[in-house]
This record gives sequence, C-alpha cells and structure tokens, in this order.
Amino acid sequence: MKKNTHPTLIEVARKAGVGTTTVSRVINGGDRVSPNTLAHVLSVIESLGYTPNQAARTLKGHRTKTIGLVVPSIADPFFSSCVEAAQAVARANDSLLIVTTTQNNPHTEIESLNVLIRHRTDGLLIAPANSQGSALRDLLSRIVIPTVSIDRPIYNSLVASVVVDNFKGANIATRHLIEHGYKRIVCLTGESTLYTIRERINGYREAIEAAGLPCLLDTSVMDYKSTEDAIKGLLASPSPPDAIFALKNSTTIYAFEVLQKLNVRVPDTIALLGFDDFELASTVRPSISVIEQPVEEMARIAAELLFKQLLDGGKAVHPARSKKAEVVKLETRLIRRRSCGCLSSSA
Repeated sequence: MKKNTHPTLIEVARKAGVGTTTVSRVINGGDRVSPNTLAHVLSVIESLGYTPNQAARTLKGHRTKTIGLVVPSIADPFFSSCVEAAQAVARANDSLLIVTTTQNNPHTEIESLNVLIRHRTDGLLIAPANSQGSALRDLLSRIVIPTVSIDRPIYNSLVASVVVDNFKGANIATRHLIEHGYKRIVCLTGESTLYTIRERINGYREAIEAAGLPCLLDTSVMDYKSTEDAIKGLLASPSPPDAIFALKNSTTIYAFEVLQKLNVRVPDTIALLGFDDFELASTVRPSISVIEQPVEEMARIAAELLFKQLLDGGKAVHPARSKKAEVVKLETRLIRRRSCGCLSSSA
C-alpha cells in the first residue's frame, strides 16, 4: 500500500513534543498556548509542510472558509463589480468566494443555494431574483447560515440588506429632465417585476405626476431588438417623446445605439439619461448623463456585514432587535453630461 505523504496532526504533535490538543489550538489561532510553544509548533508545522484537512475540520463543525455569492449574471458590469468588491473582503478574511448565477430565475436560485448549503458554506451573499418570493424566504428562515442580500431586499425576512435609494435616484433624474424643459419624458425599461426597477418606476412616476406631465412608461425592452422596436414606435406616434429615461445601463446603451442608427440628434431632438454609469458613457459623443450607483461600496458593506455576523457567532440579529431586518440604504449621484442637454460634464 502506498504510504500517505501528507503529514498528520499526530506527526506534528510527536515531533513538537506536545499533545494533539495543543497543535489543534495553534492551528485555530493559538488560544491558551504560551508564546514559546506557539512559535515552536508553528516552526514544526512549517518544516513538515503540514496543512489541516479541511474536510475533516468541516465535519467537526469548523468553518469551511468559503462564502457563497448568488447574483443574476457576471456578464452585467454591475454584478461583476459586486463580485470584485466582495472577493476583496473575503480574501481579507482568509475566505474563498464562490460565485453562482441565476439569470433572475427563482428556481435556479433555490438550486444554487441548496448546493452552497450542502457544501457547508460559512455565509451567503445574494441578489434575490424575486424580493417577494416565499420559496427563498422560507429556505433562508430554515437555515442557520448568516446571509446578507445585495441590491434587493428579501421582504418579510430577518435577512440584512444593503441597497441603493432607487426611488430617489430616479426621481432626481426625472426632475432634472423636467427642469431642462422636457415635457414628454418616456421611461424605458423591462423586468418591471424586479425590486430595483419597480422603485425606479415609482420615482419617475412621482416626479412626472408632481409636474402635471403625462406618464409615458414602456416596459417592453429586453434586448437591442425590443429597444429598437419601442423607439421606432415612439418616434412614429402623433406625439413623440422629447426625452428618454432608461432604467438600466444595458437599456441606455441600446437606446443610444438605436438613436444613432436612426440619425436622431441627441439631445437636440431627444434627450437621453440613464440609470447606472458604464465605462464608455463619458467618452461617446454625445457623452451620456447617468445616475451613478455606489456599486463597489454596496458590495463591500454587504460582505463586511456578513463577516461581522460570522465573528458574532453567526447571529444575524440581536434578540432586542430581532423583529426587523437591518437595512443599509446608499445614495446615488447624478452625473451631468451632454445627452440630457447639459453643457458641462462635471457632476
């Protein structure tokens, strides 16, 4: 039989001249171990090249040092930025980030979470496909794994969340277009069941109604073709819009490309303002005005909240505050560029 070349905890203890309990304490941070013994055992561990058996440690109730992140897509720059920020926090806490995507499909989301749970993931970060979904809420209520939601809350649950003030951001954007004198502002979007989109629609609608203007909402946009069809239909109507407010960065990009293709002058014929900044927004001509979200900050705060829960013993909430989930709401920023009619690119 081939000899196992991986040194064991017993071999470390034998060579160091200490008990296995002492070696275990050294591996787990050195609690109740004298400085001299700690230094000696660490030296032996290094000389033998010993590494703890993570699978065995997991079975004994130790942390796996893994964090699960469940997002709709990593092709979307918004969520890829979330992944980068969360991974930096995980690394700083000596943990591995495992990323899985759902394409905003609640069924896929539950399947992904069950896989992460079976692998004994220490904690979960999730951008829920459906904030009001009972299946997700019920699953998370049955497990003891600390969880924090990103970008979208989980209603009627005790799961902490870090979100952006989507309502206020959309309201500010709409009022900015109104202040420019635009009177037929169409709100262009898709995925109107998502929490973020619903909040943005509500912010747009509140500003429009306060100004006594017609509410022009088109929720048919899913890709370039549907964006092109929507804009062509709007331009052919008896009262075409004089401004477009796009509720996602991909929708903003599609709308800009369609207007360029149709030789519609921006902002002279139609103004354009989008929700979410993106890499080329400041360099295309005309440059595109946007509502900027603090994406990296949101993911960083969410990951830090999760590790705080882990350090607190995995308790997501304190007993005195257990009737309400913690919600961190971050502000957006209007970046004024040429496409809305502003002459300056400064914020």
